[in-house]
Amino acid sequence: MATANLAGAVAVPDQESAAAHNVESRYTNAEWTRFLSEVEKSIKVSEEPCPCPDVGSPALAKTIDHTLLKLDVRPVQFDELCSEARVDGFARTLILGQTVCVRPPFVRKCVSDLKGSGVKVASVIGFHEGTYDLYHKIEETKQSLEAGAEELDVVINYEDLKAQDYSKVYKELATLRMQAPHPVMLKLILETSQLDRTQIIAGCALAAAAHYDFVKTSTGFKGHGATIEHVRLMKACCDNVSVVNGTGRTMKVKASGGIRTIEDAVKMLEAGASRLGTSGGVWIVKEGREQAERSQSPPSAREGSSSRPGLTTRLFTDY
Repeated sequence: MATANLAGAVAVPDQESAAAHNVESRYTNAEWTRFLSEVEKSIKVSEEPCPCPDVGSPALAKTIDHTLLKLDVRPVQFDELCSEARVDGFARTLILGQTVCVRPPFVRKCVSDLKGSGVKVASVIGFHEGTYDLYHKIEETKQSLEAGAEELDVVINYEDLKAQDYSKVYKELATLRMQAPHPVMLKLILETSQLDRTQIIAGCALAAAAHYDFVKTSTGFKGHGATIEHVRLMKACCDNVSVVNGTGRTMKVKASGGIRTIEDAVKMLEAGASRLGTSGGVWIVKEGREQAERSQSPPSAREGSSSRPGLTTRLFTDY
């Protein structure tokens, strides 16, 4: 395990002291580089499958963040998104997912649509390129929280990460954490298709140091989406670096991008994801339930396959 020090340099403060700390005066890039190098040496990726909820169970449905992030959307599509999340009708198993995930301008509408359902609203920040300046991300954070979002999916500035400007990346992450303190849940989108192994590990370690709750694979808008290899690596990072900040919380993994079927969902959960981001949640849960029912039916009743729901207002996409 990584120690609680930056490779012997300086202890990472807890959230309360970090809130009073001048994030501009944190560690140098050289110190971050030394720390991240030590973290990378300690990462051991396991290929053993992680526990996965039964395919037809409410527990699997609740791993899904029901997502609508396309640009060409109409208000009625958000009504449908929220209706799908509220009614698992599908309503035999409570609700679909823990959150719906939308862009900041649509948070308030979704909060209203979901009132009393137990489903939370997540908003994306700096979506989808991640290259917006910090002021823009702060304003989106404020807008989203004021509208009622309880979770934020923040896109890392992966160009800064690739340039090894770790101090700048950390400053941004820590500043947004201060703008959105716990219990707001923060997930850092790494855009893993654009990163190599070292960069993915660095992103996870910086997220842990800034007290983020999740690291997430992809926006679904650039490159390929989640892969088993990347999810396993991120899970190993979370298990390793979460001890760094001394909070007692273990950062978790959200897989997103390209998750379209129950088989995709199971693979990502077994690889180590705790959450799944997809706009195909209705189909995934329906397919999982039908698989479970077929497995309990006599062989003569198992023929045939279901068809993807024919919704008229929203297309199933990666996002």
